[in-house]
Amino acid sequence: MQLPDFIRVPATSLIGETCYVSLVEKLQYQDVDCLKYTVSKGLGLGIVVGGSIVKVPQIMTIVSHGSAQGLSLLSYVIETLAYTITLAYNMRQHNPFSTFGEIMFITLQNLIIAGLILAYGKQAWKAIPLYLTLGGVFYALQDTHLVPWTLVQSCYAATIPLSLASKVPQILSNWRNGSTGQLSVFTVMNYFLGSAARVFTTWTELNDPLMLWGNLLASSLNLILVLQVFAYWGSAPVKQKTA
Repeated sequence: MQLPDFIRVPATSLIGETCYVSLVEKLQYQDVDCLKYTVSKGLGLGIVVGGSIVKVPQIMTIVSHGSAQGLSLLSYVIETLAYTITLAYNMRQHNPFSTFGEIMFITLQNLIIAGLILAYGKQAWKAIPLYLTLGGVFYALQDTHLVPWTLVQSCYAATIPLSLASKVPQILSNWRNGSTGQLSVFTVMNYFLGSAARVFTTWTELNDPLMLWGNLLASSLNLILVLQVFAYWGSAPVKQKTA
């Protein structure tokens, strides 16, 4: 099957000449390797696009309610630090953008949310040192002249427990309050679906067991947040007893 160049060129760029010829021109749908690779590329692009807006509803929820109640600043700071390191790691590895692109967008959205949490907590000034610190970490890690590759690898390995730890304060906050507060259902669901799909794309496209296990564990904790959203649906936060 011959397709016009305006379709063929981007398709070939996405899945490669070999898989394009096999699946599109020769219609060899029994080519399992190319099928897996094509599905992975499609999922990867979908995750990147979804990642570019995944936390927008959370931002809108905070702004519309004029409150960041129920959101853990510590969770967002830890997660953003982990994502900053992950972004630098992938850039140093020259991995395909479709395998990590959402990290860049989510990091930017996390910075906005952390700023909003501080602003509504009357501590807006703390956003400046936070942004400068995270920016400095990213600049140093992605610069080959400043940080050796072995140290970048060690930092990335540390992001796995760091990423997992970023979920724990939010999970514990939900459990203590008996409510998910202003946590966005859309954001939580898309986070889980995206992390689950990222397990498949990492397994298919990258020979990196460290990234695979990290994504598996992150997906598991995202599932816990999803279950909490439905378990505490419509529940008001538990009021703290005063002496």
